[in-house]
Amino acid sequence: MALLRYFARMTGMALAVSALGSPAAAQNDGSRWLTPTMIQARAHMFDPALNYLTFQHMDQMFATRTVEAGPDTWELPSEPVSLEGRYTINGEEMDLEAALEATATNALVVVKDGKIVFEEYRNGSDADTRFITFSVAKSYVSTLVGLALADGAIDSLDDPVTKYLPEMEGSGYDGTTIRDLLRMRSGVDWLEVYKFGSETQLTTVHDNSLVGYKYRWCDYAADESRPGAHEPGEVFNYATLDTSVLGCIVEKAVGKPGAEYMSEKLWKPAGMESDAYWIMDGPESVGREFYGAGLNATARDHARFGLMFLNGGKANGKQVVPADWVEDATVPDEGYEPTAEGEDLGYQYQWWTFTDSDVYAALGLHHQYIYIDPANELVIVKASYTAEPVGRDAENEELFRQITDKLTD
Repeated sequence: MALLRYFARMTGMALAVSALGSPAAAQNDGSRWLTPTMIQARAHMFDPALNYLTFQHMDQMFATRTVEAGPDTWELPSEPVSLEGRYTINGEEMDLEAALEATATNALVVVKDGKIVFEEYRNGSDADTRFITFSVAKSYVSTLVGLALADGAIDSLDDPVTKYLPEMEGSGYDGTTIRDLLRMRSGVDWLEVYKFGSETQLTTVHDNSLVGYKYRWCDYAADESRPGAHEPGEVFNYATLDTSVLGCIVEKAVGKPGAEYMSEKLWKPAGMESDAYWIMDGPESVGREFYGAGLNATARDHARFGLMFLNGGKANGKQVVPADWVEDATVPDEGYEPTAEGEDLGYQYQWWTFTDSDVYAALGLHHQYIYIDPANELVIVKASYTAEPVGRDAENEELFRQITDKLTD
């Protein structure tokens, strides 16, 4: 319900390759990823009849970079609780299995009081499946910013983008700060429309970068982005391009690929169970991690990430993310919630916040969730495969409320 209003403009997703151009043409020698079959596969990864499957196997369609897990796994205790019973979704009463089907569920993991109380995998997936969860990745990129800030690799959130990415001088990001990017208030002219056949910035970059492997998202930001109608910091405008620039700032500041830094500073210290991977916006000669929406991980490891934030940055017996960063990133500053008058959500540092509660969440296209409810010591991870890219969050919020009620009554 809430997220729908933010993305009411979005009525589809580009599924075919438009005219491919390059703002900064890079020579691409990733020939095995550039066969017509592979390009068409990437172009059709969102097809509703097959996205339950493609969302489980992105490493067979994209160049990838691994986020290595370490040997010291954060073991989460399991204490199964039955969630059977009646659910009401969109006004219709049904059982749990029907509710999972109605909400296009591939995986659902529920953690209560630090324990896995429910875990369900569907449609051929299992605990080892690494799902793409799209813009859930944005909350991870935010965390990498926080870690780089704590390391001293980033001096201040009020630093301009151009301090780390001088190639952005003269672009729409000239004058924007890191904090502006974290809050999706860059001021850049960007319309986040997922619509087949459109000529929006997102479709252009999607087709040329993720599908055609012609250039990086950050190449587009440097060469083609333009200032919008508002000054940086003034108005919320959801932009995957902003997060892509954030990721490029991190990799430049720390002097290594984002996946390597993520493994070193987050994935291994937190005791993640399985390797994760980023799909890349081009092979090694062209691209790097697709920071805006390209992380693939198991549902359990997403649950560990959510529980770490619920625990104030502590995971696997250690303080992995600074506690003050967790608060700064997830508790809305005064005047920043909601994002606009009449809305139900706020947006802090690449995390969505829910008005009138302390709930916050990482949310992704096609209804992916890391939903964190501090008051009830609850984390819900959901990997979905809806036909629609946006617009069905009300039914998921209904499902989460009813799960919460069953666990807290």
